[in-house]
Amino acid sequence: MAWNGETIDRRAFLKAAGMGFAATLAPGSLYALERADAVYASGYRASDGTFGIATVSERGEIIDRMALPARAHGMAFSSTTGRAVAFARRPGTFAMVFDPSRQAEPIVITAPEGRHFYGHGHFSPDGTVLYASENDFDGNRGMIGLYDGRNAFRRIGEFDAHGIGTHDMTVSDDGALLVIANGGIETHPDFGRTKLNLDRMEPSLVMLDARTGSLIQKHRMPSSLSQLSTRHLDIAENGRIWFACQWEGARNEAPPLAGWFSKGEDIALLSLPDDTTARLANYVGAIAVNRRENIVGLTSPIGGASVTLDAKTGIVLTEESVHEAAGVAPAAHGIAVSSYDGRFNDTRSDVAWDQHIIQIK
Repeated sequence: MAWNGETIDRRAFLKAAGMGFAATLAPGSLYALERADAVYASGYRASDGTFGIATVSERGEIIDRMALPARAHGMAFSSTTGRAVAFARRPGTFAMVFDPSRQAEPIVITAPEGRHFYGHGHFSPDGTVLYASENDFDGNRGMIGLYDGRNAFRRIGEFDAHGIGTHDMTVSDDGALLVIANGGIETHPDFGRTKLNLDRMEPSLVMLDARTGSLIQKHRMPSSLSQLSTRHLDIAENGRIWFACQWEGARNEAPPLAGWFSKGEDIALLSLPDDTTARLANYVGAIAVNRRENIVGLTSPIGGASVTLDAKTGIVLTEESVHEAAGVAPAAHGIAVSSYDGRFNDTRSDVAWDQHIIQIK
């Protein structure tokens, strides 16, 4: 995980951005940045239907905006290089690498022929490699594309993700492991976002060697949970990998929606209280670990809920109703939460925030 537990405050951001960036901001945006405890980025849809990326304070005040050609989904950030990237929503074929401080021009990456992005990716710890989850749609297999951060993000290789419906992925702190959530759902751009194999899904969680792409371990969901799509990931301080799921089976069932595992260990599915499971409505849209406070945040846009767990025990600490809850990220205290209807923590803006948030420098 790129975030290292340190608070990224406005002083660090302003130092990295320089006074030239500050001079470009409107007075209200500059004021928001000057009093920000932390700075984030997220994709959004504007009221006129256009799409973009916004940098935003922990209070939820928009600092800066950058246009996108289409809707984004997940994002990644390198604390080493200061670069961020927004990935197109499946089955989009673009990813835009950008400098939040606008000191470098954006770079648009295009997926190779026969592929589309799955909306997620992650940087190596040194920022030299960008890993992106991709769909080889004619081969019906998930792939991890490798892009060179030292050479305009030229595509330099790929790894087999050892699953289908490859969605979120992350990198271990030492850069040795890639951790992948294969949602198990077959799609093809000829059919848009239609799920083609709900009766024969194959969700899994995979670890690869980040240098060679060799398979280290693979965990399949048990047969009774074959419709439990493994979707999103984050890593705790002790290396425990938290994952969150979306249920594609009967609505009246109440499967586990989150769990954890570590290298060399089997997965542990989390047994949440019945009312919490009901509140999440069989759908966790995002997950994030706050390492400083050892807590995990979950959001459900369908259930309209934000839930915080103890990262050691999995015990529910807080639950909050958040209409159309979307992104979640570590905050200086607790968890930052956004929503599709424009809420970001304490502020509501004239945008629809997209599904994910990253903390930036």
